[in-house]
Amino acid sequence: ALAADELYGTWKLVSWKRTIVATGETSDMFGKAPKGYLTYGRDGRVLCIMVHDKRPNVPDVTKMTDQERVELYKTLIAWGGTYIYDGKTIKSKIDISWNESWNDTVQVRNVKFEGNRMIQSAEPAVGALDGKLRTSVFVWERVK
Repeated sequence: ALAADELYGTWKLVSWKRTIVATGETSDMFGKAPKGYLTYGRDGRVLCIMVHDKRPNVPDVTKMTDQERVELYKTLIAWGGTYIYDGKTIKSKIDISWNESWNDTVQVRNVKFEGNRMIQSAEPAVGALDGKLRTSVFVWERVK
């Protein structure tokens, strides 16, 4: 329980860096200033939403084009489910997601803490947004 105390609560996204395994190329997946929140509850539930720092602004959704819908989809990740935390690794079972193919999958993140920041890293996997084998590092800052 002590290890979990450092995880509980809400975290604000600071950065999301992706490295392509084949080339070693690193990039900011959702821009230099992505937005997002990740909440781990004591009840074992987790919710996450992340958006690109340059999302399209559609002033009238009743007049939205298909291309605008595509851009909004491509600049958003949202999911929720349950999690298990062992002090080093978080395994999140996805119950609901912006991407139906994630439902009923388990997302695994290695975790370390530095001050008020949590750094999560993912083992190599095919990216949902581009289909490339990559690793990802997410930096989150505790919301006070």
